[in-house]
Amino acid sequence: MTAAVLFQNVSRHFGPVKAVDAVDLEIAAGEFFAMLGPSGSGKTTCLRLMAGFEQPTGGHIEIFGETAEGVPPYRRSVNTVFQDYALFPHLSILDNVAYGLMVKGVGKQERRRAAEDALAMVKLPGYGQRRPGQLSGGQRQRVALARALVNKPKVLLLDEPLGALDLKLREQMQEELKTLQKSLGITFVFVTHDQGEALSMADRIAVFNDGKIQQLGTPEDIYKRPQTRFVADFVGSSNVLSGATCARLGVPAAAASLRPEAIVIGSSWAEQLSLPGTVTARSFLGATNRVSVDCAGEKIIVSSPAAMPVPEIGAEVQLAFSRTDLHLMEDA
Repeated sequence: MTAAVLFQNVSRHFGPVKAVDAVDLEIAAGEFFAMLGPSGSGKTTCLRLMAGFEQPTGGHIEIFGETAEGVPPYRRSVNTVFQDYALFPHLSILDNVAYGLMVKGVGKQERRRAAEDALAMVKLPGYGQRRPGQLSGGQRQRVALARALVNKPKVLLLDEPLGALDLKLREQMQEELKTLQKSLGITFVFVTHDQGEALSMADRIAVFNDGKIQQLGTPEDIYKRPQTRFVADFVGSSNVLSGATCARLGVPAAAASLRPEAIVIGSSWAEQLSLPGTVTARSFLGATNRVSVDCAGEKIIVSSPAAMPVPEIGAEVQLAFSRTDLHLMEDA
């Protein structure tokens, strides 16, 4: 099957800066794909390369089997939703949504019908005559989404579109975007620095750093089986145990990732690994308690349900966890 987006050894340099450095990437048709990483990691430049706003310094890009380098944005079967929405304040919502169709020469009645259908798709029927300034941030985000979808792109590119929303609205839009993508069946490529967004929505995630993909896999793979220290630290909260500590546990003497929620305080079974330690700090976080434990000079964070008793600071405790939750990392 032809890939929706294909990168073969793609680079984009700005003088001496390698914003994208020899990236190989294949995104499947109909996939919800997330590019996750900190600012300056290369994820947004990759999105701009897909959109045609940037051209590669080297390598080859295909969109549904067609060569993309040198092809301008308006001739690509992609559309982009930006973080700032980029709506025209002087146009009505309906005209904003229909703008791309107008540029393509679509007749007035046809493009208005298509724009009304797109607004209904994003749950804004009847909003066509309003102006962007009369809408909330979440509603403007939906208008930007409708404007992109009305062109029926094969690939929808989303550049941190939820970044300006408050937490509750962001969580609601995460669910709606995922549902919409599944109903439409088109490829979504989503750029974010928010690990929660990527984990909750994506079919697969590429974690970027320094212009390279550090790891590519399903959300579960990325979270439970990080291949590098960077991925373990960046995606969620993880304890990176030293080789010396792993040797004490009877496993290979290499750095390993251990998620805080995988650890139990005060009990152990024969099939589990365990470490003794002293509680040095504790914090109540609502649904969970965060407990810091000093294990022979190694700080280990434990996340336990709020209903569980929390040892006092200074208490001697035993930390227990399954061997399968201890994941050795490739760059250890």
